[in-house]
Amino acid sequence: MRKLAMVPMVLGSAAAFGAMLATPALAQDGPFSGPRVEALAGYDNVKDGGDGDSEGRSGFAYGGLLGYDIQRGNTVFGVEGEITDATTSTRSYNEIVAGDRLSVDAGRDLYVGGRVGYAISPLALLYAKAGYTNARVESRYNSGATGSSELVDKVNLDGFRLGAGLEYNISPSAFVKGEYRYSHYGKLDDYDIDLDRHQLMAGVGVRF
Repeated sequence: MRKLAMVPMVLGSAAAFGAMLATPALAQDGPFSGPRVEALAGYDNVKDGGDGDSEGRSGFAYGGLLGYDIQRGNTVFGVEGEITDATTSTRSYNEIVAGDRLSVDAGRDLYVGGRVGYAISPLALLYAKAGYTNARVESRYNSGATGSSELVDKVNLDGFRLGAGLEYNISPSAFVKGEYRYSHYGKLDDYDIDLDRHQLMAGVGVRF
């Protein structure tokens, strides 16, 4: 009898818990909520920010992103992590001695940060982002002398990233986006270079 008497209490507690989950304070609200995965590609430019006349070096950036968003009304809050690589590089010859060659390549780039957005419609989201980025720069030098070996140096640079973009839902679960972001890595050790990075990225993703 005691077990039977507890049935209404259990059912009532389950109903109350279900009602709590259905409230806007706890439930996901809107088409921009939930986990997401994205493929990214776009334009990459790395330059010396301390040299106003420098056009830098440009290439193609590509990679992937994982994120999670919560929507409350028209406001969206999210966190995300990203890994990209790029073809951006520079080549020079006769830098130190005749016949030598030097290459500097922009390597993998890690990013983690957050974003805040505003849904201007059920399909479109305007957002701004900020976070930490760590980029690798790889240099290779060969003197050109017979039997000489190539010297390889890899440097990991800490910096910050700021960006803004537009995300557009093309189905209940799939979306595309366009984004501009600026990254700053500061001074390189032993070099008089103040490294900046500008990127225009496009993305296609799925929200779960």
